[in-house]
Amino acid sequence: MQSAATYPAHWEADVVLADGATAHIRPIRPEDADRLVDFYARVSDESKYFRFFAPYPRLSERDVAHFTRMDHVRRVALIVLVGDQMIGVGRYDRVTDGIAEVSFLVEDSHQGRGVGSVLLEHLAQAARERGVHRFVADILPVNRKMISVFSEAGYTVDDHFEDGIVHVEFEIVPTDHSLHVTEAREHRAEARSIQRLLRPQSVAIVGASRSAGKAGQALVRNIVGNGFTGPVYPVNPEAVAVAGVPAYPSLTDIPAEVDLAVVAVPAVSVGEVVLQCAAHGVKGLVVVAAGFAESGNEDGRRRQAELVRVARANGMRVVGPNCLGIINTDPAYSLNASLAPIVPPPGRIGLFAQSGALGTAILSDGAARGLGLSTFVSAGNRADVSGNDLLQYWRDDAATEVVLLYLESLGNPRKFSRLARDVAEVKPVVAVKSGRTTQGVPTGHTVRPIEVPEAALDAMFRQSGVIRVDTIPEMFDVAQILAYQPLPAGNRVGIVGNSSALCLLANDAVLAAGLDVGCEPVDLGVAASADAYRHALGDLASRPEIDALLVMFTAAVDASRGEDVARVLAHSSETSGKPMVTTFLGSRGVPEEMRKLDEHGVPQRGSVPSYPSVEEAARALAHVTGYGTWRRRRHGQVPAVGGVDAAAARALVDSLLAASAEDTVELAPTDVADLLQHYGVELTPMTPAPTLDDALAAMKRFGTEVVLKATASHLRHRPDLADVWRNIDTADEMRDAWETMSRTLADPADAGFVVQPMAAGGVPVAIWGREDPMFGPVISFGISGVATELLSDRAYRIPPLTDVAAAEMVREVKAAPLLFGYRGGIMADVKAVEDLLHRVSRMADDLPELAAIELNPVLVGEEGVAVVNAAARLSRLAPRPDWYARRLA
Repeated sequence: MQSAATYPAHWEADVVLADGATAHIRPIRPEDADRLVDFYARVSDESKYFRFFAPYPRLSERDVAHFTRMDHVRRVALIVLVGDQMIGVGRYDRVTDGIAEVSFLVEDSHQGRGVGSVLLEHLAQAARERGVHRFVADILPVNRKMISVFSEAGYTVDDHFEDGIVHVEFEIVPTDHSLHVTEAREHRAEARSIQRLLRPQSVAIVGASRSAGKAGQALVRNIVGNGFTGPVYPVNPEAVAVAGVPAYPSLTDIPAEVDLAVVAVPAVSVGEVVLQCAAHGVKGLVVVAAGFAESGNEDGRRRQAELVRVARANGMRVVGPNCLGIINTDPAYSLNASLAPIVPPPGRIGLFAQSGALGTAILSDGAARGLGLSTFVSAGNRADVSGNDLLQYWRDDAATEVVLLYLESLGNPRKFSRLARDVAEVKPVVAVKSGRTTQGVPTGHTVRPIEVPEAALDAMFRQSGVIRVDTIPEMFDVAQILAYQPLPAGNRVGIVGNSSALCLLANDAVLAAGLDVGCEPVDLGVAASADAYRHALGDLASRPEIDALLVMFTAAVDASRGEDVARVLAHSSETSGKPMVTTFLGSRGVPEEMRKLDEHGVPQRGSVPSYPSVEEAARALAHVTGYGTWRRRRHGQVPAVGGVDAAAARALVDSLLAASAEDTVELAPTDVADLLQHYGVELTPMTPAPTLDDALAAMKRFGTEVVLKATASHLRHRPDLADVWRNIDTADEMRDAWETMSRTLADPADAGFVVQPMAAGGVPVAIWGREDPMFGPVISFGISGVATELLSDRAYRIPPLTDVAAAEMVREVKAAPLLFGYRGGIMADVKAVEDLLHRVSRMADDLPELAAIELNPVLVGEEGVAVVNAAARLSRLAPRPDWYARRLA
């Protein structure tokens, strides 16, 4: 526990309020005295009465000192700031062990913005850190707003009326319901914060230039030329007009409200512009200027951090810096606040790209294919607005049916996994994550690299329903099907074409992509007419054993037949109800002949995508088929596991860390056994044997066959060393084992010898858990042994595990047949393995300090499992990025 003198800086956070604006929350400090007095003067008499149950027009010096001087343990107060003004305060005072009285006061003009709810979340988080588990409060019955703050927080609230006061009590331990409430509020607030950026009523371009080739000139021309529906305000201190639009010397000279400011001034001047935006009430910033953290120097990193700090403190989100800009093709806005010279037509795809440099190429590729966009955001250095924010917005955006993400880094993978899964349940998400081989982070992105194996990242994407592809062209290949074709009902493909060679290639490509060929490919011959295609496609589409169609057309002699065939393909696609992909004359994208257009000339569902090769078509179709399978299947529930005492485990971890001066603590075997027991896992008994006499005594005490093993981490699972001696039944056998292992391994004191009873035989498996600073907890499973390590034959999942996820983990490793009677082996108790996975998953989820745990080997018999060996390590980690209180990264 921190001392009273320690200021808990980790409680500081930027937050998004209910209306999408940002604010800053932090513990109150003595130097906030004047700020508190000014705040209190702006609060209405009614609100003061609700807080103190009596007229309380002003605070005395003694009051101010009492309310600003906290010990941050028994007395805690958090304030919410917008700019330099305090708009709300929440506090708790401990009344007995584990119980604290909580109260709030929010400035009247800011009530209804969710300030009280945010304060409650952060106060509860702070209280739990300080050992408080229950809040109490006395509220006047007429103070309905405060009553609703408690009742709508998701906790189970006990209240009763006594002596004219409503007395409220509730446990602040997070529950599924309270977490759901917090996540729902976070979703609405962050979606609104992005809506403020993408749907502005007015735009200012700060740094608008009269010189051709300058970013400020291009921005004005793109915004005006694209037909933005609101007023445009170029800002240039030396110009009367820019690109024919009247200009203003500074942003503060604009005589009207400005919703969005696009900033193209040199990096050293951006800080001053942000302050002007704050003074003018601007709601959001797009900073295309470079010269920030991407420069790799300390000045750039400091400048970027200050940009975000000042913007968020004054209610603004930031896209960039060093970005291409944003686009919204909705005719109600027609916003092209970007440097992109080519903008795709309106459509149903939302596109997020972290790279400003690649943004133009990405947009050009999409436009060349005829893929229409609903919205586009280039985040550049991703200093503030990230892919997670766009997922929140696109989740409920009616204009967006498909989400595409080009990601160079993941700032909060755990949150990304949760949000992406929520979106993927209703609309597809396709992601390119660069750095597959390096897991590096681009200069300018202020996040740490992910340390988990690449296979774990792949597993996270699959678990979340995200379609991960390797390249940008492949992302658009998949998007073409998702945007215009229905999801396939299965993985059986019907093939039709006018080339026997192409039909054979298509057959191989479909099988290589992991799909099935539903029937013999239909080769129509090189002279096939449009009618031949019509009859073949009608027949294949009517067959129940066909789920999707792969159609090829190549013009060997007469290319004029292409238009007739294209019309047939378009009609068949519209009427069959089954997805169709083509290799039509080797074209890429959606050929004009096969586009189904709306009244605005925008391709709609029913348009038919084409690929230059059958391999690309089959690969894209396989990705979409996999997503369709994910959408249809049951994802399962997180099961309740009996015999878990999470509170005792928490106490054990706290005591072990408190007893050590080191940041990392390797647990002794007895402590590992105690920790596992708190989660209902029995570790096969073991007794330390530092001497031969100790080993002999242990064997006698167990009274059965025993093993002698080395537990030192540098000796375990070495293929060149025999670290375990089994089936020891007599004193002579123990002496022989002891002497031999002492000679071949190490000095007994260094080897960490222990004696254990012999466990029943079974298939050896292993379960690992680790805590990644960015990723959070990760669980992996594999068959125990050197082959698993050499071949990386592990399955990975992110806790908490559903019953379906645990079952999949056991079955997806390549060596899984060993658990299912391979070559006459036993039918192992797989349900017992799944139960063990759930227990380790729960442990890893509950205890962020559990840096690593390994159960290896676990012997799986026909009935039950025996955990023969286990090791664990604790670490003093920073809080996980997804606390139980909303906060921006």
